[in-house]
Amino acid sequence: MFWDIVAKIYDTATNLVNGKANRKISQLVAEHIATTDSVLECACGTGLLTQQIYPLCKDIVATDFSLGMLRQTKKKCFKATNLKLEKADITQLSYATHAFDKVVAGNVLHLLSTPEKAMAELQRVCKPGGEIIVPTYIKPESKSWLSQCWTTILRMIGVKFKQRFTYSSYQAFFQTLGYSEVQYRLVKGRPPCAIAFIHV
Repeated sequence: MFWDIVAKIYDTATNLVNGKANRKISQLVAEHIATTDSVLECACGTGLLTQQIYPLCKDIVATDFSLGMLRQTKKKCFKATNLKLEKADITQLSYATHAFDKVVAGNVLHLLSTPEKAMAELQRVCKPGGEIIVPTYIKPESKSWLSQCWTTILRMIGVKFKQRFTYSSYQAFFQTLGYSEVQYRLVKGRPPCAIAFIHV
């Protein structure tokens, strides 16, 4: 699997190009986590958000479809005693309905052919009154040469973007799904990231 192959170099590559944005994304997500929260994180990757979330919450289940990515998260979060790592498909979760206070899915919707299926699962497992937090890389308003180079490199090594959200089309996506209580934050970067905070 592609993500298993790149897992060991993923952090180095993304921090080089988009480290400042990734730190800001982590900060904004962490601000929404409470000490009483049971958290599900889907598509945790190498643990960028996981390492910020686990010290703040009651417990967290971090999942990814790639075992290679999960191994990197385990290394990064080796001190966590409230963390459980599991392989999972975001479009077919095995967790009970209304099991989590907060559900996080970072930088994955743009990689899915059917992101609406993922959102249906995230909503199913989130408790009423809880929150779904969805950071997603989007197309920049104006492409710099560096962002164009980065996008080209990603495609060359096998990253397949199934969705090409802009900031406005990202908001329209959630409106189409019927979400009305959504707050958005835009983080500038290469590429930029839109974060949706959805109250359910």
